[in-house]
Amino acid sequence: MSLRAELLRLALRAGFKQEYGAEVDIARLRGRLEKFAYLAPSPPRGTVATKLTIGGVPAIRVATRHSRADRHVLYLHGGAYVYGRPAHYRDFIWRIANAADATVHVLDYRLGPEHRFPAAVEDAAAAYRALLAGGVEPRRLAVMGDSAGGGLTFATLLKLRDERDPMPAAAVALSPWTDLTLTSDSSVRFDEADPMLSVGPARLFARWYLGDADPKHPYASPLFGDPTGLPPSLIQVGSDELLLDDAVQLGERMRKAGVDAEVEVWPRMPHVWQLFARVLPEGQRAVRRIGEFLREKLDIN
Repeated sequence: MSLRAELLRLALRAGFKQEYGAEVDIARLRGRLEKFAYLAPSPPRGTVATKLTIGGVPAIRVATRHSRADRHVLYLHGGAYVYGRPAHYRDFIWRIANAADATVHVLDYRLGPEHRFPAAVEDAAAAYRALLAGGVEPRRLAVMGDSAGGGLTFATLLKLRDERDPMPAAAVALSPWTDLTLTSDSSVRFDEADPMLSVGPARLFARWYLGDADPKHPYASPLFGDPTGLPPSLIQVGSDELLLDDAVQLGERMRKAGVDAEVEVWPRMPHVWQLFARVLPEGQRAVRRIGEFLREKLDIN
């Protein structure tokens, strides 16, 4: 583990763990995160970011000089289903586009508590279907997300499979939140060790998103769904994350169902460390690994 990673853990604990340790006001939280959006560096020259709608859902399409016209990623951002937007990922999405030689479509799906479950799933499914209707081939398309967006990735795939839509070529999830009950062993063991997340605020966010919905519904918590028929998947998670079991147990269930699922547990990496690839060597290595996986899966056939 690099010194930069250790320093990042300390910074996250000071900046997020304390903030999330008390009752959270959603307007204040969103306002605070907006400040970070303006701090995100601009992508390198040659990157083209285009605002558009996909299936009626706002999105940003990001392409770099390495992006191939026939290779696509639908990206679902994190934020506990209640905050976050594509602008927060300005310094990350181009890296995925470069690593995968793909065009990345970052979805600005509806958030709770204003838009409760299953709004986010409906938006992601609508965008996926619109990409196919626009000529994108499923075998050249991957779905990817981080944190809540990682859980939403698998929730969306379950919905698409249940409704007999063609599956994409691959899925990638970074520190996915796949169990909104927050009752896993790791959520207890690492409630203090996780430098960013805490169970108390996460339960609040889950209530804001779910309302009266069952947290065990597979489209809310894909860990409780049947993963049969899902595409090959890569999951990356830190070894002492609150959401470690969300990733590891989902991978186990997928493999038992005959799905090609790789789960990489990275020692002491904080929640969604890949977003810090600009300064973190482990983030850069993780992005390269994601690129290798996507290029391999999107080149088949």
